[in-house]
Amino acid sequence: MWGSRLDLARRVLAAALCVAGASMILYIGTRYATGVYRSDMARRQWDEQLAQTSVAQARAKAAGVAASALRRVAMGAPVARLRIPRIRLDEIVIEGVGDDELNAGPGHLPGSALPGMIGNAVISAHRDRHFSRLDELQLGDTIRTETDQWSNSWVIVERRIVGRDTPALFRSGEPLLTLTTCWPVRYFGDAPDRLILSAKPVPRPRLAKSS
Repeated sequence: MWGSRLDLARRVLAAALCVAGASMILYIGTRYATGVYRSDMARRQWDEQLAQTSVAQARAKAAGVAASALRRVAMGAPVARLRIPRIRLDEIVIEGVGDDELNAGPGHLPGSALPGMIGNAVISAHRDRHFSRLDELQLGDTIRTETDQWSNSWVIVERRIVGRDTPALFRSGEPLLTLTTCWPVRYFGDAPDRLILSAKPVPRPRLAKSS
């Protein structure tokens, strides 16, 4: 009798574990699929936004109005394109750093500058998603950004690893690009630190004066 009850308990436990495992796999798969879908949507919106901005700039120029004043950035909207040749990254940056935004792509920290503007432009992403190879970058590597106003090339000038709760982001009086993710990149569980890469614009060569 006790043996049959023990066998029944084992079967119930095994079934419960199977259901729990299947539910977890389904949740992770759904979450990943949602992120891929939102990433594709962001890329299409980005292409449409560039086309609309070209028209808006032409109208603003004719009216004498600053084009940047014609658009407000909404949470979850695409704000930039980020390309890092060394790690073959090409992603659309989303406004916001919440779970939904970071599931879709790298997130732009609200309140920080947009890439190319005066100030510190901060972009974050998950270490197991879009910034999974960020740890491969070194000083001197190049980054490219594109917004509807500017296109810039950057060179990494600083690489830091700081505690998760250590204040590490600061204002800048000149264009600066900061990429952040959790550290170590390949770590099981909540990572204790953060990897921070700082980049400055690549100086554009001056044209020689004709004699």
